[in-house]
Amino acid sequence: MISEAAVWGIIALPLAAGVLAALALLPALRPLARASGYAAVLGVAGAFALSLAALDATLGPDAAAGFGVRSWLTVGDPSSAGGFEVTVGLLLDPLSAVMVTVVSGVSMLVMIFSLGYMRKEPGEEGGAWADYPRYFTYMSWFTAAMLGLVLAYNLIQLFVFWELVGLFSYLLIGFWYHRPAAAAAAKKAFIVTRIGDFGFMLALL
Repeated sequence: MISEAAVWGIIALPLAAGVLAALALLPALRPLARASGYAAVLGVAGAFALSLAALDATLGPDAAAGFGVRSWLTVGDPSSAGGFEVTVGLLLDPLSAVMVTVVSGVSMLVMIFSLGYMRKEPGEEGGAWADYPRYFTYMSWFTAAMLGLVLAYNLIQLFVFWELVGLFSYLLIGFWYHRPAAAAAAKKAFIVTRIGDFGFMLALL
């Protein structure tokens, strides 16, 4: 069995790592830019460790469980006609446990590789480290959004995390926004994902 805090931590650790990386964007904290990469790696590594624990927990008899399921919005009596209730929480089952392990594991490897790769990229403003924390901020939040998508308890959460994944994928694709090719690719990705969003909304309705 895995605790509720551990399941929430799968999303929270990359999210917190992204916040720490974003702090290095402040001029006063620019000397800590290099540390932002290590914070991002540690955050997603922690998520990977918790994902392995979640995977192990789903191998037991209690294979599926909802965590932190709480009422967020209630209109009328949910048990009667015209009333409904919107809940939030996380759903852990064997499939989602496998997927969070894959997502966090691949993301961890990408970030470890990026520690060296991004160090070679010159910053457009403010020196060689200018874009370093911005990249790891986007990557950390992109990972957190994907993990939230996998663990979503209901369709509303699924849609919210889907939108966040689309947002951060757009920001990552257009990371070198000063380059015409990158800007064009980001625009194309934005248009394509908006078409997918429209289909998603139709399915929800």
